[in-house]
Amino acid sequence: MAEITKIYSENDIFQNIEKLKRSREKRNKMGVFFFEGVRNINNAIKFQWNIDSFIYSEEKNLSDWAESILKNSTAKNHYELPPALLENLSSKEETSELLALAEIPNDDLDRIKCGDNMLVIVFDRPGSPGNLGTIIRSCDAFSASGLVITGHAVDVYDSETVSASTGSLFSVPVVRLPSQKELTPWIEKMKKKFPNLQIIATDEKGSEEIYNHDFAKPTILLIGNETWGLSAAYKELSEVMVKIPISGSASSLNVASAMSVVLYEINRQRKTQG
Repeated sequence: MAEITKIYSENDIFQNIEKLKRSREKRNKMGVFFFEGVRNINNAIKFQWNIDSFIYSEEKNLSDWAESILKNSTAKNHYELPPALLENLSSKEETSELLALAEIPNDDLDRIKCGDNMLVIVFDRPGSPGNLGTIIRSCDAFSASGLVITGHAVDVYDSETVSASTGSLFSVPVVRLPSQKELTPWIEKMKKKFPNLQIIATDEKGSEEIYNHDFAKPTILLIGNETWGLSAAYKELSEVMVKIPISGSASSLNVASAMSVVLYEINRQRKTQG
């Protein structure tokens, strides 16, 4: 049973929750992150994430959904707040009736389940929480095995990133690594396990259009920072660089839009050939 704590003011507990929402340093130190939204909470429960806390107001009439979640909760803590304090924590235009804290999983590449149809996305130094969250959502929609974030990047567990993923963060393994160097040994291991594994980079100056490349084989797909693109190390690591053919006056696509197109094409090919 969760311990119920009533909060009446912006006390230490409230401030700790608020800091977890806005401070990456605090999240990393505590190993806990803040989120809200029906899809996020439902998926956190469905995919068995460790819920640390639920936050709500007893003064508001809770929906059957919220009542059921609290009744069946395995969280350590339940925090009851006045409506005004709940509103201060929520980022929704209409205050969420349930807010939550969950434990950050280990950044372990073994969380990504790889097989003969593996598709692992490597995103180097993402700079926008919205783009990162959208790409996580597309990874989920188009059956990617997992997503690896490398380098100095926006925080996967920033509330804006979590919100943009619309629940997909909880179903797609996302692993953070300091740099490409920590990823290379894992790639070598995967190559031994899957000899036909291909490493493909995406770039607007790529030599091959995406629909002409065969993505039926196990694939690691490399994408670069929104401004600077792929690093020289990743370009050297890749076997082929593919591009999306575009027309009109646009010089390029937003990275999240581009990845949705590429992931759709990979999924289409695999379904057609499968």
